[in-house]
Amino acid sequence: MTLFDQKADHHMDTCGLFCPEPVMLLHNKIDELKSGELLELIATDPSTQRDIPKFCQFLGHDLVKNIMHEQRYYFLIRKGA
Repeated sequence: MTLFDQKADHHMDTCGLFCPEPVMLLHNKIDELKSGELLELIATDPSTQRDIPKFCQFLGHDLVKNIMHEQRYYFLIRKGA
């Protein structure tokens, strides 16, 4: 299930994992993407609300959208150059 109006190229489910695992897995996954591709990440750890935007800002990726729905956090991330 996706809550975004844009179709992601890749999906990643980190539900049930806690800091720092979601960001560590994101770091590995985003290396596999081509510049401009979209990744949808789903998480249950509330700290991702803080960590994922900082990750994107620090590494030059675009956090396109961030939604909380039914105790889950959905992030749509576009890989930077």
